[in-house]
Amino acid sequence: MPAPTLPRHVLIPLIVACALFMEQVDSTVISTSLPAIAASLNEDPVSLKLALTSYLLSLAVFIPASGWAADRYGARTVFRSAIVIFTMGSILCGLSTSLMDFVLYRIIQGMGGAMMVPVGRLVILRSIPKAQLVSALAWLTVPALMGPVLGPPLGGFITTFFDWRLIFFINVPIGILGVILATRFIENVREEDVPPLDLRGLILSGIGLSGIVFGFAVMGQELVPLWMAGSVIAVGIIAFVLYVLHARRTPHAVLDLGLLRLPTFRAGVVGASIFRIGIGAIPFLLPLMLQLAFGLSPLASGLLTFAASAGAMVMKATAAPIIRRFGFRRVLVVNSLISAAFIASNALFTPETPHLVIIAVLLVGGFFRSLEFTALTAIAYADVNQHDMSRATSFVSVAQQVSISMGVAVAGMVLEVMRSSRGSTELILSDFTPAFLVVAAISALSIFSFLRLPKDAGAEMAGRKAAQENTLPDPRGEMADH
Repeated sequence: MPAPTLPRHVLIPLIVACALFMEQVDSTVISTSLPAIAASLNEDPVSLKLALTSYLLSLAVFIPASGWAADRYGARTVFRSAIVIFTMGSILCGLSTSLMDFVLYRIIQGMGGAMMVPVGRLVILRSIPKAQLVSALAWLTVPALMGPVLGPPLGGFITTFFDWRLIFFINVPIGILGVILATRFIENVREEDVPPLDLRGLILSGIGLSGIVFGFAVMGQELVPLWMAGSVIAVGIIAFVLYVLHARRTPHAVLDLGLLRLPTFRAGVVGASIFRIGIGAIPFLLPLMLQLAFGLSPLASGLLTFAASAGAMVMKATAAPIIRRFGFRRVLVVNSLISAAFIASNALFTPETPHLVIIAVLLVGGFFRSLEFTALTAIAYADVNQHDMSRATSFVSVAQQVSISMGVAVAGMVLEVMRSSRGSTELILSDFTPAFLVVAAISALSIFSFLRLPKDAGAEMAGRKAAQENTLPDPRGEMADH
């Protein structure tokens, strides 16, 4: 096979991005197709919501183990295995004949997705020099932004003109291509001295994270009574508190809390999580408003919201020079407010708003959100040493999943409160206004985390000064007795 013509810092992210795009699209594509799937399986459509929450549960439980597995068996080995597991789960979903089958196979998909996302990012972090990471990670943010936008219209199109099972079968050629490219171009980097897996921590974090994610998910979807959802969240919180206590006295905890001592990593987790609560609500709120309040079809609304992905595509070529010019701290602070303003601007849309105006707002808003995603993804790893990189990617991936789930839950709760206050079961346009404003305000609160960053945070990664040795303390040394 001839040598690749693309630069390494572009080729490897594109290989990883293909796998992440498959995971992102698949995680959102079935929402539009749930009624057809329910009819085919002779189930109530509400029951099919379990297919969504079971996938989230699987991610929350298995992501923390991904970093250890990559260190132990090699990043390429685990990444390829994740693609295979996800693809096999997709095939099984397409062959499902009952609700229990479907939920079980979605859990298998989640096992693959849990390994695919953080390990794919780890492959990039261990293969690309820090000075080129911003450009490399810019390519990686595109599937994360495009997946939730493309998923619903793609699912609607396939279900309308073909069969819902094709949604899962189209992952097969993508998965095969991903395995071939990963085998050819990705090195099997691994750690020499790998500690034993923190099984107790994995169990506690799995119960804690799945309880929190599942509780918020069902609270936003009215699957169970409110008290039951609250109880599940409470169990999750208690388990996670127990995990924190466990991690403080465990040298190699599955989620290394010591990394939060690094200001850049803390901003990339805490600040990013707050910001993503607002962003995670957009793929849920916007299509719902366009379809229920504006009367557009799923396909039409999906084509309209595709503008946000177009803005993300434009960003990938400009993120690196923008961050190099202004630095991470200034970009994160200013851009978080700009992005929050564009989230809030969705509340101003009406059925009479010209589609060109909506497209323009979504296009520019998508650009700024994608710029923030790129900066956040890069700054989290600016001062993490190579030895801790696998645990850092697991930590960041868990935080992302939980914050996006909370964004959907918060938006759903606001809609439910507005609808209940009118004593109605139908959603109207005025219900969406406070929902967009609330999630926009939450995203804007991330500025307080970014303001605490040093002015020269991530300077080496931004290309603002020559590469030099990391002068920040090693978090493993500071937390050796945790």
